[in-house]
Formats: sequence, C-alpha cells, structure tokens
Amino acid sequence: MAEAVFMPRLGQSVESCIITRWEKKKGEIVEEGDVLFCYETDKASFDEIAKISGILLEIFYEEGDEVPVLANVAVIGKAGESVDAFRSSDATTSSVEVASVDSVKVNPVETSHDVAGVETPSDVRIRISPRAKCIAQAKGISIQGLQGSGPNGRIIVRDVESAAVIVPKADPAAVNTVKPVPAVSVPAFASIPSNDDYVESPLSNMRKLIAKGMHASLQNSAQLTHHTSADARKLLELRAIYKVRAEKGEIPNITLNDLVCYATVRALEKMPAINAHFLGDRMKTFKKVHLGIAVDTDRGLMVPVIRNADDLKLKALATQMKAMAENCRKGNVDPELLRSENASFTISNLGAYGIELFTPVINLPQSGILGVNTITYRPADIGNGIIAFIPVIGLSLTYDHRALDGAPASAFLKEIRNQIENLSNDLV
Repeated sequence: MAEAVFMPRLGQSVESCIITRWEKKKGEIVEEGDVLFCYETDKASFDEIAKISGILLEIFYEEGDEVPVLANVAVIGKAGESVDAFRSSDATTSSVEVASVDSVKVNPVETSHDVAGVETPSDVRIRISPRAKCIAQAKGISIQGLQGSGPNGRIIVRDVESAAVIVPKADPAAVNTVKPVPAVSVPAFASIPSNDDYVESPLSNMRKLIAKGMHASLQNSAQLTHHTSADARKLLELRAIYKVRAEKGEIPNITLNDLVCYATVRALEKMPAINAHFLGDRMKTFKKVHLGIAVDTDRGLMVPVIRNADDLKLKALATQMKAMAENCRKGNVDPELLRSENASFTISNLGAYGIELFTPVINLPQSGILGVNTITYRPADIGNGIIAFIPVIGLSLTYDHRALDGAPASAFLKEIRNQIENLSNDLV
C-alpha cells in the first residue's frame, strides 16, 4: 500500500523547510534507508531517509520549493498504485494542505502587470503557495491567469519567477504617443561592463536569512562596541600544559577559545546584568548562562547554544562546544539550539584569522556579544621598572545601549579581562 512522505517537523519554531536537492527521481526504486531528498531550515541542512522500500510514485514539490512542515512531499508504493488519494483535498494531508496553501479570491479588476490576460470569474479561487504569493506581490505580478505547475495546479515559486521574465506586449495605440528619446553620446573612454567582467550567483537561502537577521539587528537596536585587551600569558601557559596532557590522552583537547569562553561564563555569573534580553519595555535577566557560540560552516554562520554553561567545568564545556561545532558543520544540529532567543549571551572568536579588532553584531534580543581577537605583543611594565613585550588578547564587547549604559558595560569587559588574567592552574 502506498505511503506518503511528509516534511518532518524540526522543533516548534520551524514552520517550513526548503527542498534543496532530490536524490531520487520519480519512478525510481527506493530502498528503506535511502536518502530521498535534502532540505534545510534557516540554519541547518538535513537528509530525509526513506522509511519504506518501493517505487517513488510521485513528487509534489520541486527543488527550491518552500514546504510547510508535515506537508505531503511525495508518495512511495508499488508500481501501478494510484496516487490520486494523496492529491485529493479530502486525503489525510488535507489539514496540512489547507495550512500550506493560500486560496486567493481573484478580483476581476487586476493591475496592469497581468501576464496572461485571461479573465477569471470573481468566484474562482486560485491555489498558490504562501512563498509564491509573497514574491508575486513584491514584483507586482498578477496571479490571475497564471498556470500552476504544482500539485493540483497550485501556483508555486517557479511559476511566478517564470512570469516575471515575460515582457508584456506594447499597446499599439500607445506607440504613436511615444516621443523619440534623443541619443546620448557616450565618451570614448567609457567602459560598459560585459558578462565576461563578472559572475552573478544567487544567494543561498541561509545567506538570505543571515543577511536579514544582521540587518534587523543593526536597524532595531542601539549597538555600541568597547574594546580592550587582556594579558594572555596565563592563557598560553595553560594551553601549553593542557596540550601535552591531551596528547597523552588524559584530557580532551582544550583550546584558547575554550579558556576564554570559560572565563566569560565566570564573568557573566558575577555581573548578570548583560546576561539578559532586552524586550522593549522590560528586561529578561537569566539566572543561568546559556552561551551562544558562533561557528563558521560551509553553509554560513551558525550560533548554537550551550545550555546551563555555568554548571559545566572546563573539560565538560570544551567537550560540549566541540560536539556542537561538529554537529553544525555536519548540518544535523537541533534547530531549537540555533534560535537566538534561547541564548542569553554570545561569543564570536575571529582570533584564528589574525583579526586584531572587530565589531560583532548582537543576536537580538540578547543584550550583548563578545568578540575575541587574535593575540598580539605589546609593551608592558612587568615589574621593577622593566618594560617588555607581552602577549595580549583583544576583546571587543558590543552591547545594546538601550539595555545597558557604558559604565556597567565597561565594568563587565574589565571583569572578563580579570578572569582571563587570573585563571586557576587546577581547572582540570
């Protein structure tokens, strides 16, 4: 008996996913455990595995389509089995279909952007996906008369994008009213770019979402960054000790970033005012430290959260951070752990790239983010009037000035520096 393939629900915050690639084609044999298709949320990518063996009888969504969670994506069954029941509005997916498709009642009077010119009675409803509808509205394209290529004639994104490239025919009556435009002389030295001069590539879905989030962060908050540096001699000393022990298999590999994160957690415990969310008319100050860690991946920046980081010793914190980073790079991290609302404070480390100073952007509604820079050498008084070059690590704190004033923000940054410079020798 044929069975439907549904788009999985990945946490309560995920309402839709985008199919990025089909690994199987319609009509192909599918074995249980095979990868059917790949899909992504706003932050992570996943593979959907076949639950049964059979023939891939039908595919309802194409690559690039945004699919509501729990929607019927495809059908697997035996050769010759009918899939009509899975298309019908009274099938088991009817409740999902109602939630995933807008029925738009068409007004007989449309805009001048009508691409088909087919009159539609006012009582006819057009089936269109929410994403396709938004794109059509943004581009000023009338959906009246558009031929849908989705399930049950549904208009999907590719139908709207195809319509967007159609150039409407000019009205013959208007031709005579158009005055000729005088030619504009172009200087001989002017260079007009050709297609050989550049390459245009579409943004990935994740890049679009990251761009939207960063723009919203700067647009909707009052961000200010303070910079300082901390004596890194203790950091380097402990790193050297732990590296030898890790090579012997006594402890996990503990990096400089692990040590800085541990020191920052201790500072957040002492000064919790920035371990908070700014919510417009109120502050949500957390009793626990839920630490967001910026992780660079092939698909873009991800910021998973280490819950209750203040309860973790150095070894446990380092182990969890490494595991979380690996999950992000593999694309199988829990989407709930990527929500900025679930972290109380974030750390972004660009020290490995040799960055000496930068301004990190806050993950709203968090009140602050710490940027960790590379280690450089600067002159300092090491006692007895002796000036020598010592290693220092740069620290950049961006905070929301709506939530925190400059003095407490500076005091918090000073506390981070103090924690780094006075790390204990017996952390592990």
